[in-house]
Order: sequence, then structure tokens, then C-alpha cells
Amino acid sequence: MIFDDTQCQLGEGPLWHPLRKQLFWFDILGKRLHTKGKHWDFDTYVSAAGWIDHDTLIVASANALFHFDITAEQSTHLCDLEADNAVTRSNDGRADPQGGFWIGTMGLGAELGAGTIYRYYHGELRPLFANLQITNSICFAPSGKAAYYTDTNTQMIMSVALDSHGWPTGAPHIHIDLRGTTFRPDGAVVDKSGNLFSAQWGDGRIAVYDPHGQFIEAFNLPAIQSSCPAFGGDTLSTLFCTTAAIGRGGPDDGQTYAIDTNYTGQAEHQVILG
Repeated sequence: MIFDDTQCQLGEGPLWHPLRKQLFWFDILGKRLHTKGKHWDFDTYVSAAGWIDHDTLIVASANALFHFDITAEQSTHLCDLEADNAVTRSNDGRADPQGGFWIGTMGLGAELGAGTIYRYYHGELRPLFANLQITNSICFAPSGKAAYYTDTNTQMIMSVALDSHGWPTGAPHIHIDLRGTTFRPDGAVVDKSGNLFSAQWGDGRIAVYDPHGQFIEAFNLPAIQSSCPAFGGDTLSTLFCTTAAIGRGGPDDGQTYAIDTNYTGQAEHQVILG
């Protein structure tokens, strides 16, 4: 079940690169991008990525989006991300089926209302949803007609319709309501059948919900601070999940896990820059 025993203080943003057949993930507080057997250090927090081509990622940091050339190990600035706000950083993010890249921000101390979800598409960074606290669960229906997200402490995963270019249309509505439970939705991913897999911080599990938001089953992890899932492997049936050691530090905490499932994920979508 352990994919990599590197102990991340705040593991996040796992990405299975479909061309390289390689998992990347982040330790936000460690300011590192990881892959198995290797890591890259940055001078600020980094949290989420999408793939542009075989050798290039788009990476979200505390104050920018940038290209990262995996082979040359070089970064190139794309655009600012709340660069004038010293109290926020990036958090959860994922590419959408139309080639855009969604990224959420949050306060360094999880301040109320400090977070915003943005979309970067064809060179433009546009805010979508503001006044959030902990932005998470950014993922997409296979049809490309719906996006999901959460403000973790609300315990509600929201759904919003998308137009043909991937922009939200209409008001978001509740897709999964976890109020009245202990479950706090963190990162999420959707498989090719439309089931949503929610990492639930503090409960050490990844819960599976059908396309209508009904609970199916849960996969349990040894580390209780489960942060974000991603599908990968040769058949896209391996469910990876990052965890966090912050505030705990036990031997299981902060490691990255892999679970064999009977589900098949979507290949991560390519970010199209122009």
C-alpha cells in the first residue's frame, strides 16, 4: 500500500503524468515537488500541477503559475497568482477536460474568506469563486459539463455546470453534503464513470460517491490526514493518495499510498496554453 515512504509535512497535488507514466506530488510546507526517488526544491510553497507536454508541467506556487521543465529543471514564469497578497498561498488544483487549469488559494493560517478559485485558460487567469477558506476537491465530470470543488470546513462538495469552453455557468449547488458527520472533504478526483473519490482529512479515508453524490464505499489509509487522491498506473486503476505529517509525525503520516481498485480513472487532462 505504501507507494513512497518520504514523509511529507503537507503532501498534496498528486499528478499521474499519462505520457511519462510517472507520479508527481508536492510537500507544500517542504516547498518541494516529488517523484519517486527524486525531488526538486523551490523558494516558496508549491502545491499543484498539470501536464503541458512530455517534459513540461504547469505548477502553482504561493504567488505565481509557472512552467517547470522536468528534464532541464528550469522554471519559467507564466503569470502572477495573488503576488500582492503575502498572506495567501496556492492549494488544490487540477486541469479540466477543455485544457484549462483550475487552482485554489487560501490563507497561510486558513483565514476566513481569504481563498479564491481561479481558472487559467489560453493565457488568462480569471477568478471564479471567492471568499472561501480552504479551497479543495477541484475535479471534473468525464463529460466536461460539470466541475466540483469544496470549501473544506463547510463540509459540502459543490457542483457547477460548465459551458463548452469550460467556464462555469449558473449557480453552484450541493453535490455531496457531509454536514452532521466528522468528514472534512480535502482533495478529490473523478473516475471515467463519474464517481467522485474524496480524501477526507482527519479520518484517514478516501470515500467513493456515485455520479448522483450517493456513498458507495470507502478505502482506509494508515495515515489519518489524507489529503488528495489521483488515479494512475498502467490501467489507471491504481488510486494514489498523499497524506500529511504536520501536527502528528507518526511513522505512517506524510507518506504517499497506492491502492489497487476495481475502478478506472480518467487520464489527467492536458493543459493547453494557447
